[in-house]
Amino acid sequence: MSYKTLEPFFKPKSIAVIGASRSPEKVGYQLVKSLIDVGYEGKIYPVNPKADEILGLKAYPNIKSIGETVDLALIAIPAQNVPEVLREAGECKVKCVIVISGGFKEIGGEGVKLEEEIKRIAKEYGIRLMGPNCIGVYDPHNKIDTLFLPRDRALRPKKGDIAFISQSGAMGVAFLDWMTMENIGLSCFISYGNKADVDEIDLLEYLLHDEKCKVIAMYLEEITNGKRFIEVASETSKVKPIVAIKAGRTMEGAKAVSSHTGALAGREEIVEAAFKKAGVIRAYDTHELFDYARALATGRIAFGDRIAIITDGGGAGVMATDKLTDERMGVGLKLAELKDETKLELKKHIPPFAIPHNPIDLTGSVTPEMYGDVIEIVSRDENVDGIVVIVLIHPPGMNVKVVDEVEKAYKSTNKPILIASTGGEPTQKILRMFQERGIPSYPEVERAVKAMKCLVERGRYLKKLERRFH
Repeated sequence: MSYKTLEPFFKPKSIAVIGASRSPEKVGYQLVKSLIDVGYEGKIYPVNPKADEILGLKAYPNIKSIGETVDLALIAIPAQNVPEVLREAGECKVKCVIVISGGFKEIGGEGVKLEEEIKRIAKEYGIRLMGPNCIGVYDPHNKIDTLFLPRDRALRPKKGDIAFISQSGAMGVAFLDWMTMENIGLSCFISYGNKADVDEIDLLEYLLHDEKCKVIAMYLEEITNGKRFIEVASETSKVKPIVAIKAGRTMEGAKAVSSHTGALAGREEIVEAAFKKAGVIRAYDTHELFDYARALATGRIAFGDRIAIITDGGGAGVMATDKLTDERMGVGLKLAELKDETKLELKKHIPPFAIPHNPIDLTGSVTPEMYGDVIEIVSRDENVDGIVVIVLIHPPGMNVKVVDEVEKAYKSTNKPILIASTGGEPTQKILRMFQERGIPSYPEVERAVKAMKCLVERGRYLKKLERRFH
């Protein structure tokens, strides 16, 4: 089925909210409010037979009474009533439906039969169905928000170029909170729940063609069709990097997945092999997922494993070197051997008592200008594939101007440059400034080093593809 059948989930001209409510504590109330708050520009049709108006919008007793074309229907009613309403939506030629309601496959027994029934109805009427047991779509670019969670408690990230797919709604929302706090932009978020119809494979196909998405981050609990997943992920990762967390790695974790969405988690070694074959970069926690995604979103790839470290703190440089080069406890990359001409040029710009070797310690006599000069010099060295820059703002000569100087140097090269800085609020302010200017920044040296390894992995994968096709 064409990826274009999913467009009404992201670009609907009209939305019906079935189960809309006048009570602020109800899901149906918040669904309408979320659409209003995000600034949705299409028509919103609240459906509730007991209401004439909801949040200033005319309410309708059922979807048939709307009398207009509905592109997307949100269903938030008791599970046993969903089949009837879904059939009615089909008769009204609704293209796409998000079933927010739970009480299906994830509870077993009758819930499994109920889910099979709505699958049959959706197929009969040619409806693309997302869910059940999900929270749907948040797309800040197209101003779509089907999250039934109040904005003061569930934060929404700013516009960006990272798409995030999550089988779990609760985990997805927690990640959105984290993205907002870390000032990471989002192209769209999709929670697809029990995947009675739309699954991670369909969404990968759609996002492959979505111009506003540069990187795809995924939280997966199980993969239904492994062979098809590998095919689609392989095609997608040729163009856009995919970073994924696969939950349920352990036996107990797999049991937890089954009770959550009624899913089978799959054997760990098979998942690992599938990801490797498809070029999917694996993450194991929240930090890794989005640390990798924001590094990849720059489009800068490390086509080798020779990394330079620039710092104004010797201890931080040593820790970064350990993490970079240790094959067992670190990421197993190489410390770049700088060319002689690079070292000679560095001597002109660093303190006379500083040593021009990698890691390059600018010492406590550092200035913002020194950072800019040294980054430019090192980035021109052919022996350097990527640079980790540790910016400690505590020395007397340092100030916020370092952001301008580093940005200037960053723009002078296409090599990947990642920033790390550890410290309190003044440091966090600097990190936010880097992030706002599109330079990936991390509050821990180790996280920046791991993100660089991700860029090296991506480079290796692209070089492997190049060899395969030439």
